Amino acid sequence: MRLEIRPVTAADHAAWLPLWQGYQRFYKAEIASATSALTWRRFLDPGEPMHAALAWQDDRAVGLVHFIYHRSCWTEGDYCYLQDLFVGEGLRGAGIGRRLIEHVYQAAQTAGASRVHWLTHESNVDAMQLYQRVAERSGFLQYRKNL
Repeated sequence: MRLEIRPVTAADHAAWLPLWQGYQRFYKAEIASATSALTWRRFLDPGEPMHAALAWQDDRAVGLVHFIYHRSCWTEGDYCYLQDLFVGEGLRGAGIGRRLIEHVYQAAQTAGASRVHWLTHESNVDAMQLYQRVAERSGFLQYRKNL
């Protein structure tokens, strides 16, 4: 399978949006269209710490990854938070998710980040099989309060 991973450009919105909507359906989430539009503009703004890349199979986008750089009190280099990872239905298990994670690893290393980290839902057992092969489980639990 020929697969290319590349950062999004303004011309990629129509390819990105169905994957982004598929990701939301997967997690049974509804993100306001205004928020999605803002997110897209942030990906394209070189002053923003937010980034996105798409996995392309020929001329079809088949996966996405979103990642954000942020400061840490523990290191001099930024951390890289891999916020969203999604591969289209019927294509999972073919190595696309791994390639998207590796893209983030390379981008973070090039940017001087000291760590890539992410969260997943405890019910996402298929994804966790991949994550256990490409990263270490930290043991930390997430707590949050919506404001």
